[in-house]
Amino acid sequence: MDKLKHSLCMYLLLQCLLCAAASYAAAAAFNISNIPFSKGFSPLFGEGNIIHSQDDQSVQLHLNQFTGSGFKSSDLYNHGFFSAKIKLPSDYTAGIVVAFYTTNGDIFRKTHDELDFEFLGNIRGKAWRFQTNMYGNGSTNRGREERYSLWFDPSKDFHSYSILWTTNNIIFYIDDVPIREITRKEAMGGDFPSKPMGLYATIWDASDWATSGGKYKTNYKYAPFVAEFTDLVLHGCATDPLEEVVGPLCSEEIDEQLANADFTKITPKQKLAMKKFRLKYMYYSYCHDTVRYPVPPPECVFDSAERWLFKENGRPKFDDKTRRRRFKKRAQVMSAKNYENQEDV
Repeated sequence: MDKLKHSLCMYLLLQCLLCAAASYAAAAAFNISNIPFSKGFSPLFGEGNIIHSQDDQSVQLHLNQFTGSGFKSSDLYNHGFFSAKIKLPSDYTAGIVVAFYTTNGDIFRKTHDELDFEFLGNIRGKAWRFQTNMYGNGSTNRGREERYSLWFDPSKDFHSYSILWTTNNIIFYIDDVPIREITRKEAMGGDFPSKPMGLYATIWDASDWATSGGKYKTNYKYAPFVAEFTDLVLHGCATDPLEEVVGPLCSEEIDEQLANADFTKITPKQKLAMKKFRLKYMYYSYCHDTVRYPVPPPECVFDSAERWLFKENGRPKFDDKTRRRRFKKRAQVMSAKNYENQEDV
C-alpha cells in the first residue's frame, strides 16, 4: 500500500510538471502579434462608454443606466484566430451579458454565421457563468450552445479567450486550455460557418433572460459595470464579403499558417485538459439534449464518461458539488489503477 501511495504521489507530481510544460508550450504557440485598438477596431455602439488606454493596447467597455457599449473589427476575415485578454465586472452582475464573438450578421441578416463566448452575470456571491455557441447560415433555431462555470474568478485577473476558425474545425480556448472543438462534417451543410466574419465585443443589459431566466435584474446601484479588454489579436485574411474579393496569396498564406500552427491541433495533454474541464464545469450540452434533438446533430461526438453525467434534457444528473466529488473520486481511482498496472509491467 505504501508503495502504491508513493507511486500515486509521483504520478500527481509528474502530471503537474507536464501541465506546466504544456502550458508553457501553448503560451509560446499563442505568441501572435497583438493589434492596437485604433488600428483594428471601431466603435459599434455607446461610443461615450468606450474608454481607450493611452498606449492604445487596451479598452474598457462600460454599461450604465443609459447605455451599454461595444466595438467591432474594422475588417471581416475569411477564417482566422481571434483572441483577447478579458477581465469581467465584479460584485453584483445579475442581468449583465459580456460577449466576445465573431459574426457577419450586419451583412447577412437572414443567413448569418456566428461563434460566441457569452459571459452571464450573477447575483453577489455567485460565480460568473458563460456559454459558447455556433450558428451557421442563420441556423438560430439549431443553435449549438454549451454552458459552463469557470475554475477561476474572471473578475480578479485577465484571462485569454480565443476562437480558432478554419475550413475544417473550430476551437474555443480559455488561456491555453481548449474547452470545445467542433469538427466540420459534410452532413452539417451550411450549419458550419463559411462566410467571412468580423470580431465583436459588447456589454449590455439582458435582464429579461440572463440570470435565472430573468428573475434577477441589472441593479444600476453598482454601475458603471466595466469589462476590460487587452492583447487583442486578429490573425486572419481580411476580405470584402460583398464583392467576394479575397486576395488569393493572402488567403493561401493564412490557411497554411493556421494549418501549421500548434493551436490548430489539440495535443493529447490538451485533450485530457479539455475532458477534465467538460466533466467538471459543463452544465448544459445540446448534444446530450435528446428532448430538443431526438436525433443528435451530425457533429456530436459522444464521450462515455461525459454522457453518463447528463440527463435527457442536456443538464447534469447531479448537482455541482456532487458531480465534482464523483469526478474527483473517479479520477483518483483511475490514477491508482494506472499505477497498479505500471507496477505489474
